[in-house]
Amino acid sequence: NEARKLNHQEVVEEDKRLKLPANWEAKKARLEWELKVEEKKKECAARGEDYERVKLLEISAEDAERWERKKKRKNPDLGFSDYAAAQLRQYQRLTRQIKPDLEQYEKLKEQYGEALYPTSDSLLHGTHVPSKEGVDRMVADLEKQIEKRDKYSRRRPYNDDADIDYINERNAKFNKKAERFYGKYTAEIKQNLERGTAV
Repeated sequence: NEARKLNHQEVVEEDKRLKLPANWEAKKARLEWELKVEEKKKECAARGEDYERVKLLEISAEDAERWERKKKRKNPDLGFSDYAAAQLRQYQRLTRQIKPDLEQYEKLKEQYGEALYPTSDSLLHGTHVPSKEGVDRMVADLEKQIEKRDKYSRRRPYNDDADIDYINERNAKFNKKAERFYGKYTAEIKQNLERGTAV
């Protein structure tokens, strides 16, 4: 009877373990680690010490180096994936560059009061006049963007040795496009025309 009871308890425990999610052990370890961290933070606060400093004192030099290498390996620039991601990256880059003028903001807050934060009932259209410095800053930024964009679409170098089979720039582009699409089909005819053996 005693053995049967123990066996039944083991079966129940095993059934409980099997019904738990696959990552239960990792979650449990993570929660225990977070509890330890919270306790250490409370102990440090009670002693009047900085938790971050205490934590860094416990980390070995090898671990710190390994984490730094791991951080460097991660490439934050993923390149072009799609237009939405590119737009988000540009937005984040531009907002990082913005340095807000807090004094001007405080002046506007005093001047407009609650009207500075518009609601659906606000009629603020046409009341705001941007400062000269703000406009100049925006123009400089736009010129910088245009200059950067021009570097990407550079003019292709002109090849002096290439055959001239065009009468103007537009005709040259058309001929290149025609060659790209139909060149393999018309190569023999072209050779015959150049040799003078065309029928």
